Amino acid sequence: MLRRIIHIDQALCNGCGLCVSACHEGAIGLVNGKAQLLRDDYCDGLGDCLPACPTGAITFVEREAAAYDEAAVKANQQKRGAHAGGCPGSRASVRETEAPAAGSSPSQLRQWPVQLRLAPVAAPWLDGADVLIAADCAAYAYGSFHQDFMQGRVTLIGCPKLDDADYASKLRDMLLLHDVRSVTVCRMTVPCCGGLERAVRSAVALCGKSIPLRVVTIDTDGSVVSETE
Repeated sequence: MLRRIIHIDQALCNGCGLCVSACHEGAIGLVNGKAQLLRDDYCDGLGDCLPACPTGAITFVEREAAAYDEAAVKANQQKRGAHAGGCPGSRASVRETEAPAAGSSPSQLRQWPVQLRLAPVAAPWLDGADVLIAADCAAYAYGSFHQDFMQGRVTLIGCPKLDDADYASKLRDMLLLHDVRSVTVCRMTVPCCGGLERAVRSAVALCGKSIPLRVVTIDTDGSVVSETE
């Protein structure tokens, strides 16, 4: 049948996941870091997801689509139960520091999610934060990563070689929306990490704010080889 239904522009989507949480019917999901309409018959065409999108990637179109199936939606909601509203791994939350087990060091992770492609642009923990943007490999190469880099900072990790995401645009939106105090980039010496540094530098420049930026480069043997501001 011909009816009104949402359309998600993949070029504009930054993978924040806010539309997934806004869609109570479960019609939208994240696929390879991008929002995608999973089932036409779950979309009621009312557009609760539109105002949640920070990039304007979601619009209405009129096309041939399966009719909205309210019974199927309710059955799916019951099946999802506590997980309704999107993948738990993409829900923004603040972590409370817990006492470490004997002989171990406490985690310095202050928020969830930690993956840059999953972190929502409008996450409240970005307000007034010192932000660490790190390569996935950095914490494995550098032994005291939590204490030396993550402590006191909001941590976001990513790899431009593995993630199909526009880091520069998403980070620019984050910096525009929040009062971020400083940004530290922790990258590896490997060439692909240059993409992470370029994306952050581009985002800081595009946001038009004077945000202190520090770049620390770590070698594969775990040593710090350079530090620039």
